[in-house]
Amino acid sequence: MGWNNYLNENRLKTTSRIKENDDRNEFESDFGRIIFSPAIRRMHDKTQVFPLTTDDNIHSRLTHSLEVMSVGESIALNVLKNSQFKEVIQSYKNIGDIYRVIPVIVKNACLVHDIGNPPFGHFGETVIQEYFSKYFKTLTEKSRFKLNDLQKQDFEKFDGNGQGFRVLTKLQMLDDKYGLNLTFGTLGAYLKYPNPDQLEPEILSRKKRGVFQSERDYCEKIMNGLSLMNGSKPIRHPLSFIMEAADSICYLIMDIEDGYNKKWYGYEDIKKGLQGVYNINKVFIGIEKNHKSDIARIVNLRLSLIRQLVLLSVNNYLINIKKICLGDYNCELIDDDDSRLVIELKAFCKKNILQKKEIIGLELTGHSVLKGLLDYYIEFCFDNSDKYRYRALNMISKSVLDISLLENNKKKFEDMDDYYKIRVIVDYITGMTDQYALNQYQRLSGQKIN
Repeated sequence: MGWNNYLNENRLKTTSRIKENDDRNEFESDFGRIIFSPAIRRMHDKTQVFPLTTDDNIHSRLTHSLEVMSVGESIALNVLKNSQFKEVIQSYKNIGDIYRVIPVIVKNACLVHDIGNPPFGHFGETVIQEYFSKYFKTLTEKSRFKLNDLQKQDFEKFDGNGQGFRVLTKLQMLDDKYGLNLTFGTLGAYLKYPNPDQLEPEILSRKKRGVFQSERDYCEKIMNGLSLMNGSKPIRHPLSFIMEAADSICYLIMDIEDGYNKKWYGYEDIKKGLQGVYNINKVFIGIEKNHKSDIARIVNLRLSLIRQLVLLSVNNYLINIKKICLGDYNCELIDDDDSRLVIELKAFCKKNILQKKEIIGLELTGHSVLKGLLDYYIEFCFDNSDKYRYRALNMISKSVLDISLLENNKKKFEDMDDYYKIRVIVDYITGMTDQYALNQYQRLSGQKIN
């Protein structure tokens, strides 16, 4: 197993950072690049589960990502202290610095794991997918865009993971097309779905479009550098399993806490809802013995459940490490469990949170906003009379337009390929915060002037 390759410090572009009086390793430098990026700042006003909420106690994408980062680091540190894993990584060239490498790569991947999500969360992804699936079918032969099947699927199967890879490698542009220019190790750990090709629903790492055609060459270069190619197909970076587990742990546990904070149910309801979990009564008895108030019990239940899922993730990672490195492990770490804990947590969230009228109603608002913005910008930007095009392009972020012009080696929007013209629109809209998207839709539709 090639951990010297998995922890590759190379970048798409040779770094120009000044290393004098800078004791950080390359992955710690990645963390600095990420934490100061505009895309991270915008995540404070992007939906986790509750769209357009004004409640400061409810999670945004940013607070969720910070918590994922913390849990991911815990899993990584627990893996590293295991003697079995220490033997696996003994050949790593900088073994003395391994605690400054693997945990930091995991933290980097966790912090950016949702950086490409559009406004209104995962429902926003669905809106974009459905919009383009219908849109491409309704075009006449005369007005049909010149896109091949894989290019169409980038929009019909749009995924925030693929958009995030584009954000990290291109859209956070300074004066070139390398984005934040992160290390191969960090980008590999981020790539939960290193797949620019047809979807394969039965294979975990290929069930979503995690890389768009516009970044295919970058993906191939990175995965070759990491020695994570199985023939012509990339396989997952071993550390991406840890990032995925941390994400799943946080959204399951913290969504339940958010619902409690919104007073949709009480402690006793949660207790009743998790009765199907093996040995869960011992957890509740211990909590109730030491804590009297419901809020204290909820906090300690959260701590207990996260602890159990972290240990589950660590154990499954260590048991399956050889399969993981060969690309033969086809399961999420926390789903490989006989206790039914994850099954019951998911069922509780579905019944008591995701079906609430408040969430459904705001999701429908998000549908109107995203569909409306796509309608307006596609109509304006593809206006053959030029009547609206230049006005619409002036509203689009200059850096978003510039990166597509650079990719196409063109100087004007109208000279670009249709694929990249659509990508400009999608890049711009998906980069919006929830509130910004709502405000812009209201302005374009005449509902709001300022």
